Amino acid sequence: MTVRDIPGDLYGRHRHDPGMRVIDTIATFRLRWSALVNRRDPRSRVADHRLPVVVTERRIEAHDQDVVSLRLESPEGRVLPRWRPGAHLDLELPSGRLRQYSLCGDPADARAYRIAVRRIPDGGGGSVEVHDELPVGSTLMVRGPRNAFPFVVPGHGSPAQRLHFVAGGIGITPILPMARLAHRLGVEWTMVYSGRSRATIPFLDELEAFGPHVTVRTDDEHGLPDAADLLPGVGPGTAIYACGPTPMTSAVVGAVRAMPQVELHYERFSPPPIVDGEPFEIELASTGEVLTVPADRTVLDTILTVRPDQPYSCRQGFCRTCVVRVRGGEPDHRESVLSETDHAAGDMLACVSRSRGERLVLDL
Repeated sequence: MTVRDIPGDLYGRHRHDPGMRVIDTIATFRLRWSALVNRRDPRSRVADHRLPVVVTERRIEAHDQDVVSLRLESPEGRVLPRWRPGAHLDLELPSGRLRQYSLCGDPADARAYRIAVRRIPDGGGGSVEVHDELPVGSTLMVRGPRNAFPFVVPGHGSPAQRLHFVAGGIGITPILPMARLAHRLGVEWTMVYSGRSRATIPFLDELEAFGPHVTVRTDDEHGLPDAADLLPGVGPGTAIYACGPTPMTSAVVGAVRAMPQVELHYERFSPPPIVDGEPFEIELASTGEVLTVPADRTVLDTILTVRPDQPYSCRQGFCRTCVVRVRGGEPDHRESVLSETDHAAGDMLACVSRSRGERLVLDL
């Protein structure tokens, strides 16, 4: 997804708002800061091993059938590596694509992982492959679990007294295990879950078990929510965990700026808009091809037009899958996960970083 594909409102109607650019700049900085902190947090680390799993169950999780969940187990029935709410898996799909999906099952279930995937027909192909080419019995490799969105429970490491969750559509996947754990521990919590319609949002049956803790807002019934609708009753002593479209998370960030003593933790499921982008060129060293990177597109987007098999995953600058080596020019590094040694060696993340000059020469 590129910036031109990202809706200007919460769910699809495009409009330009200069104020949102400022808010998203702050949101992007906070996301990168969170990624850096979590990289240093032992709870978020895991050996970069590959683990075989088999699909043992498939379920349709939304009435429009655009969301499917998969239950993944060890082929030998072994116990799987432990995980905490907010964690994700890297899936190596049969095509060779590498994609990240949040774990949305129960961390106490040591025999299985659960992920949920929304079909995006005009996306990068990973979601369509999951929907159409991974029947029960399919085997694949996963990496992880990893956690770039760690959850800290009030009274168990967080100074907050209560929790408020905000989820938009498929953004419920990392939030659901957090809510389940908060409920199990008896922590005070609330949630606003939004989407276009009840037919499009997954796991409604599981959320109904939480009763009044969860408020479901759909565009067709209530109209597009604003920040006040997403954050009812939020005040000092609250920790917010949010996941959803960039406009939604940016609106939450903008509102929280005016709220003293409120924590904010969030994760996007789509790339952030490019802020203050300028066009430049990239040269592919192996062929001499010169490509123009437009102001509103990324190096990765441009590479994919001629190298569709170029690996990538998060598109947000924290998974390292799309790293490329720069042989000429000066990169404008817009991430916080590569070290100074990595930068000195010429490594750059193609999904977010840009150029400080007119051209970069890439070892591709």
